Amino acid sequence: MQRWRPAVVAPWVAAAVSTVLLILTTPWSDGGDSDFLDGRQLRLMAPAAPGGGWDQTSREMQTALRDLAGRTEVYNVAGAGGTIGLSQFARYDGDPTQLMVMGLIMVGAIESNDSPVTLDSTTPLARLTTDYEVVVVPADSAVRDLNDLVGRMKQDLGAVSFAGGSAGGVEQILAGLIADAIGADPGGVNYVAHSGGGEALSTLLSGRATAGVSGVSELEGQIKAGTVRPIAVSSADRLPALPDVPTLKESGVDVELANWRGVVAPAGISAADERALEDLVVRMTQSEAWKETLQRRGWGDATLTGPEFETYLRTERQTVTDVLVKMGIA
Repeated sequence: MQRWRPAVVAPWVAAAVSTVLLILTTPWSDGGDSDFLDGRQLRLMAPAAPGGGWDQTSREMQTALRDLAGRTEVYNVAGAGGTIGLSQFARYDGDPTQLMVMGLIMVGAIESNDSPVTLDSTTPLARLTTDYEVVVVPADSAVRDLNDLVGRMKQDLGAVSFAGGSAGGVEQILAGLIADAIGADPGGVNYVAHSGGGEALSTLLSGRATAGVSGVSELEGQIKAGTVRPIAVSSADRLPALPDVPTLKESGVDVELANWRGVVAPAGISAADERALEDLVVRMTQSEAWKETLQRRGWGDATLTGPEFETYLRTERQTVTDVLVKMGIA
């Protein structure tokens, strides 16, 4: 059996991609005190469609930054595991008013897509959160639990389809790891990729997929509404948000996996602006608004900044590349 530790994975992406622009602003706050902005407005890109983890993170940051930086604008640029957004973000070289949410998915998408624009075209600021994955089935599915799903995979791997995010991403790798842990071929997993969580959910509910995989925070609403039924989570222990849902390991599948999200600025900003932005983000993570966000969303606090975050990114990059090559994705 294979034991998989958090923070190892990644993605590449579906051929058809679209770009969605959605702008949301908040009023100026009298409490804004980021002098380095000199009255300018922060803009925060979510390099994915509305509704997913990066979009949620961006909009929660918008709220938590209100009293620290005043008006913040959030917009979406979807597609290719974040690499379309990354290519557009690289144009803001030297502009400290531009920020972009990113994470493990983007690290993998860059490698698997052989993206000409990499994270070298950004200034890493901070890792922010971790989020675990949940495996779900439609509420009326004949699949009773994870053991039932695993039994079907052993009988006919290709007949069991998984709906999730970008091809080569966290969700697909989790499906591959489950297959590997039960003695099946990870490369033979029937995975249906989507650019956003909403599309994956539609595929699942339409009956075109056996199971769905996504972040707990992204599916919690559907789980509470009774639209989908959770059968396992990818954490080491049961999660407070889903206390009745067993872990993969509890169900005999020795896999553990966590996603992470962070924020970057453009390359070429001054050292002073980089320090100021890091300080702003750290103060945001210490705010009551952000602490409330973590509790409500079920996200883990994974704040890491400075050289430590840059070293972490380099390590993740190498780890992700190795994993994708072994899966035949890169």
